Amino acid sequence: MKGRLYIVSSPAGGGKTTIINLLLEELPFLRRVITYTTRHKRKNEIDGVDYVFIKKEEFERLIQENAFLEYALVHGNYYGTPKKDVFQLLEEGYDVVLVIDVQGMKQVKQIYPDVITIFILPPSLEELVNRMKLRGDSEQEIEKRLNTARKEIPFWKEYDYIVVNDNLFQAKDQIKCIITAEKCKVSRFDLDNIKDESLKSLMI
Repeated sequence: MKGRLYIVSSPAGGGKTTIINLLLEELPFLRRVITYTTRHKRKNEIDGVDYVFIKKEEFERLIQENAFLEYALVHGNYYGTPKKDVFQLLEEGYDVVLVIDVQGMKQVKQIYPDVITIFILPPSLEELVNRMKLRGDSEQEIEKRLNTARKEIPFWKEYDYIVVNDNLFQAKDQIKCIITAEKCKVSRFDLDNIKDESLKSLMI
């Protein structure tokens, strides 16, 4: 059975990456496709785990080759989702999660309208700033990201689900419930999972 595609978005510092990393440990059928970026690697980041870090010239070559499901220029740096990785995992039956911004969500939805979208909202702008400070963002970076957050947050209405990340583990559990419920939809049910033939005959 083909997997489902999910998008999780939030303003910078909203907790999306941390929450998805926790879910990947708990849900064996869930995979994250790593975003490519041209920005510099932070000291605590691992190439190929947090992002795939590449040169601007290489990214622009991949754009010309139509290699991205979506891409955007954010704060002077490119970010993009490799198309091949997404569709390969979906065909293998995995559910795939993309941790991308509002721009990326809009692009993916045009290509893949069945995508399930989740927006993570911070409890306050003050808390958002505190989280950015804790991860070591400079004052200049924080101001830029806060301005972007003010533009992105009103787009929560265009998502299927909204989760307020006031408590990290509670927010993680809410997203886990969304993913579990989506797997139980009638439209997703596979009769091959029913082993009892008499029960299956009633369902056909």
